Amino acid sequence: MGEKKIALITGANRGIGFETARQLGGQGIKVLVGARDEEKGKEAESNLKNEGLDAEFILLDVDNAETHAAAAKYIEENFGKLDILINNAGIAIDEFENDAPVQASRTSLDIFRKTFDTNFFNTIAVTQEFIPLLKKSDAGRIVFLSSGLGSLNLHSDPNSPIYNFKIPAYDISKTALNGYAVHLAYELKDTPIKVNAAHPGSVVTDMNKSGEIPLEEGAKTSVDLATLPADGYTGKFIHLGEELPW
Repeated sequence: MGEKKIALITGANRGIGFETARQLGGQGIKVLVGARDEEKGKEAESNLKNEGLDAEFILLDVDNAETHAAAAKYIEENFGKLDILINNAGIAIDEFENDAPVQASRTSLDIFRKTFDTNFFNTIAVTQEFIPLLKKSDAGRIVFLSSGLGSLNLHSDPNSPIYNFKIPAYDISKTALNGYAVHLAYELKDTPIKVNAAHPGSVVTDMNKSGEIPLEEGAKTSVDLATLPADGYTGKFIHLGEELPW
């Protein structure tokens, strides 16, 4: 089995997920590149290997429970444990009119349901599938890629930078995910597993063309939370080492 740490990152074939894989790989961690598209996942694996990193594509579609089970079985048989789970995959499908997001009273239930299925319910499903393997690690770490847009505190404060930017389905799905992170951290507080939510910042990605910070910085919070020491915190909402309000 060896002592090498094993990290699984969902949605790791591009964007923040890929950069997170690169940074963890650079620390000597074996990265399992979770992706729902085999071709894109293998391309990401190849790109990481070309940089001398220990990377391996693993088929994992957050919205397909069969892939969760198959991935867990593969990891169990080949590594016997999982040290790091980064729930990075997510969607943002809120609709816009005249460059402004459709507001809460008119956001369709279909948009809410699809967003919550991926960003909340199916992310929980992935996490629950891998908790038994994380319990076999000496230092399990669970990271939920959240967003400052999930902060009720910041959304309620007229002086907050996000007060006038509300994309209801996405924002509230991240609020819910933060709630799950708090409850899971409490459940696991007497174990070596640490559970935290990461705000990457407004990162330039395919999903966020108007981002303000580069991928390298955007991935840093996830990497920090994935590699917290034994006396590190749990149940926190973090951006670059700073705690954010829920």
